[in-house]
Amino acid sequence: MPILPPQQRTDPHPDRTGVRQAEAALVEHYPRLVRLAYVVLPPSLGRHRRVLAAHAVVQRALPAAGSRVRVPRVPAQSRRSGAPQGAEPAPEGAGPEQGPSSAAYGWMRLRVLRAALAHERRPRWWPGRLPAPAALRPAVPVVWGLRLFPRAGGVDELALDRALSTVDGAVRAAFALQLLEGLDASGARELLAGAAVADPGDAVRRAARLGRPDRAGARAMLWSGEFDPCTVQTRPSDLLRRRHRVRAVAAAAALCVVAGGLAFAVDAGTRPADDGRGPAGVAAPALDPARLLRTSPDRWADTSRVDFTAWPARGGRTDDNALLGRALRAWAEPPESVRVSTTPGTAAVPPAEPPQLLFADEVDGAAVVLFHDHADRVVRYAEPLSGSGGAALDFARTDDADVTTGAAVVVSRTADAARFLLAPWIAESTTRDLLAPDTPGRPLEVGPDGVTAAVPRPGAGGACDAWPVIQLRSSERIVEKHAFLLTDLGEPAPTHLTYMPKPGRGTPARQPREATGPDALLAWARTACSLRALAGSGVRSVNNWAFAEQKLPEGGASADWVCTRADTWRGPGRVLVQFLAPAASPAAPAAVVADREDTALCSKFGQHVLAGTHWRAGSGRWYVLGAGSRAVTGIRATGAVRGAAGGPTLAVRAPRDADVELTGSLSEGGTLTAVH
Repeated sequence: MPILPPQQRTDPHPDRTGVRQAEAALVEHYPRLVRLAYVVLPPSLGRHRRVLAAHAVVQRALPAAGSRVRVPRVPAQSRRSGAPQGAEPAPEGAGPEQGPSSAAYGWMRLRVLRAALAHERRPRWWPGRLPAPAALRPAVPVVWGLRLFPRAGGVDELALDRALSTVDGAVRAAFALQLLEGLDASGARELLAGAAVADPGDAVRRAARLGRPDRAGARAMLWSGEFDPCTVQTRPSDLLRRRHRVRAVAAAAALCVVAGGLAFAVDAGTRPADDGRGPAGVAAPALDPARLLRTSPDRWADTSRVDFTAWPARGGRTDDNALLGRALRAWAEPPESVRVSTTPGTAAVPPAEPPQLLFADEVDGAAVVLFHDHADRVVRYAEPLSGSGGAALDFARTDDADVTTGAAVVVSRTADAARFLLAPWIAESTTRDLLAPDTPGRPLEVGPDGVTAAVPRPGAGGACDAWPVIQLRSSERIVEKHAFLLTDLGEPAPTHLTYMPKPGRGTPARQPREATGPDALLAWARTACSLRALAGSGVRSVNNWAFAEQKLPEGGASADWVCTRADTWRGPGRVLVQFLAPAASPAAPAAVVADREDTALCSKFGQHVLAGTHWRAGSGRWYVLGAGSRAVTGIRATGAVRGAAGGPTLAVRAPRDADVELTGSLSEGGTLTAVH
């Protein structure tokens, strides 16, 4: 739901040029200014109030239509400079351009900054428990009956928002001025001084520690939908509470009317309209437990679409309409007491038609309901059986799921373990530790309703001394001798692990296969801990591609090069290139030599890869190593050292920190640069 800026007004008085130019700058750069205000405002306001406050701050920054600005003009300033110190500058005399470098924009930006910072400033005599006076000021726009919030981001955006909530407004302002406005440290200090910040230098120094080490990534996150208060999602407010308030007002009005001798009964808006619509405009059939879709128990064996649509409804409370009704209503209209989480790229919108019921029962002290809807999502609702805790609602994408990616869903998760609901086509289940490739799997107990025993969570407690996975085997009614691995990365749908073996001499390129063989398990033992970097990012599957094997100098031992590609449900992928040097332990972590996001590298659309790293031999000498995939016919090193080699690998003597660029030649012509 885009929120548009107020329409530009024409000023009939030609002597008010400064105000008109300020208004033009506001209208042209309204989304930019509102985003700046949103980042600076206190996160304690909550996302709904912060969205409205950000728009109010920017709209109030414009002087009144009848005012005349009589303060010194501001010289045009570049994006890499700050606003001058001292009194508030005026836009008078600004040039016709109202871009981010214009004086009019700089003047408006300073006014917005001052107003946003005022939300945390309290006079000494002001009660500490009350919000700052600026936060109590009536503001427009006003929204009645709806809750507004920006689009939900991923784990990284959430972590950044939490980090911003731990610092004061001046630090948030310094951070936003540098990453959103492109100011350098000096320019940010000057602008903060103009906004009456007590210690601008300290604010800039503290802001420099935010977003490290990936400041470019932090900048991209600030420009993402998570921090965009102009493109928002809506939900109704608490309808029951609103109706109670309306009833109370109506009752008070009725008493006043009776006391005045007038007999009116005012109850407008308190009676639900019988229009076939449910909460938030959802079609009533979509919220009717009796209309839930239920698949027959044997459907999975008689269909060519083996995914969540073939799951039957299981569990002991599939006929509990009260529980199912609460789950559907929470999905359609989550009250504030319900914790809502979504995997990246998953819409948390209500169902358009009756969804499919997958499961309803009590698990680990909670009543759990699983739905699958026609938008290819799995929705999990869980409410505690006792205590005062609120319910939880989790959304996960499952579009184009198959025998493997549609084989399990997390039905219950604690800090240390998780239980899975398995697909009806799973004939055998075991657990194994990826860091112990030579240890056989152990049987995993599964109840009659398809719920597994608790499986330890990988990386619980922050350590990576074990990486439990579940190994499942499909029924022979679907495919013979088909076993595969799934791992829990903290989301409702577990992640499918695969492996692509080393290139063989004279053999064609190979395709990813299940990671259950000896070579696959050995490779995953070295790279499993790198999966921690992928947690919470909506990963559908991860493939280990052993794209090269290299004979190392000074001894003849061999090392492997592996490209670990994570594909998300929403499409984009992330690649980690890892170097597996000889090690005493089969679970010694590999060295990550390259990390790239949103890339087709190491997929069928990016079949060529070249990477390099520094390596120290047993003699203490340092080398630059390079390796490429099967189509690389030669590698050239330039920079601090020079060297060349025919074939897909290179080793050249070089200082430990030598800056070297690697370029590969491809068999079909052309060149390839090393991934970083």
